[in-house]
Amino acid sequence: MKFIRRLVDSVKPHFEKGGKFEKLHPAFEALETFLFVPEATNSDGVHVRDAMDLKRTMITVVIALVPCLLFGMWNVGHQHYLAYGMEMPLMDTFMFGFWKVLPIVIVSYAVGLGAEFVFAVLKGHPVSEGYLVTGLLIPLTLPVTIPLWMVALAAIFCTILGKEIFGGTGMNFMNPALLARAFLFFAFPAFMSGDIWNDLSPEAGHQIIDAYTGATNLVTFDKDYTLLNSVGDMFWGFEKGSIGETSVFACLLGALILIITGVGSWRIIVASFLGAWLMGSLFNVLAPADIPTHAMHTPAYYHWLMGGFAFGAVFMATDPVSAAQTETGKWIYGLLIGIFTVLLRVVNPAYPEAVMLSILLMNVFAPLIDHIVIEQHIKKRLRRA
Repeated sequence: MKFIRRLVDSVKPHFEKGGKFEKLHPAFEALETFLFVPEATNSDGVHVRDAMDLKRTMITVVIALVPCLLFGMWNVGHQHYLAYGMEMPLMDTFMFGFWKVLPIVIVSYAVGLGAEFVFAVLKGHPVSEGYLVTGLLIPLTLPVTIPLWMVALAAIFCTILGKEIFGGTGMNFMNPALLARAFLFFAFPAFMSGDIWNDLSPEAGHQIIDAYTGATNLVTFDKDYTLLNSVGDMFWGFEKGSIGETSVFACLLGALILIITGVGSWRIIVASFLGAWLMGSLFNVLAPADIPTHAMHTPAYYHWLMGGFAFGAVFMATDPVSAAQTETGKWIYGLLIGIFTVLLRVVNPAYPEAVMLSILLMNVFAPLIDHIVIEQHIKKRLRRA
């Protein structure tokens, strides 16, 4: 690392004020602070300095996403070979999915970071670190059959219109990755839902082999009113769906990393699961007895396993920028996400997978929730005074 440090220091003057690459200073600073902990400190007042800066926080989230990414790659290959009734070795299955998912990840990072760098150079401000996470979240929320040009378009949309237009990382009021998925869902619905799970082999020419939704699997019934979904398959993730959303187990591993490191709020995660269970239980009580296949009959805990709920609750709802900030507000925020997710799933047949819209909705109301909590706290203190 000393060699790299000396190399960076040797070229640094060229990117500082007066150097021939002065305009590229934000790009150079982004690379330097990625490699080394920033040396800058406050010029006055008391300050605390440690190795956990914003980039390290974002990298922690990326590490937490790795289980979802690796399982998603394997599951892409697994679902492909399963359609032919074939059983392939673990590594062959993983590598098939690896080569299908890797281009999506590369395009997401290349285009999104490119937009970040261009915007930073033009505006003369530091490169935002938030895209380290957003660049991986976007591919994990998409079906593997998504065209790469759509991934690029979504990356530009969420970077410029979802974040930079509001001032960059820390100023956006909605989760950028969710905005990217929402943009693609409403702009190109045929590529995001419906019969889009294709035969991925080149020689097949991407022919549809199974009618399936691009969103992760929701509960279904057969003609005898028997639940077709295996609880085990939904928990482990052995089903078709968005690349990183199928495995609840992988999401829980990520949640464990976020909670232990203090990066993610356990209150929001627990409250989201609790809200979904409470709303699901209420629907079970109110379910019509004469329609045994009605969505209201779905067991309450199924909502934890179905679709992208676990992924959304762990990685999207806990975004520290767009989530509620007060401790009480986090409980309210998470509860409402779980409640609205199940409510929209059951009541709105046009959009059965609702965790994305629920989180975006609560992103908008998070400041109001915090405001109400703070105002109530002030009133209590005044009464005691």
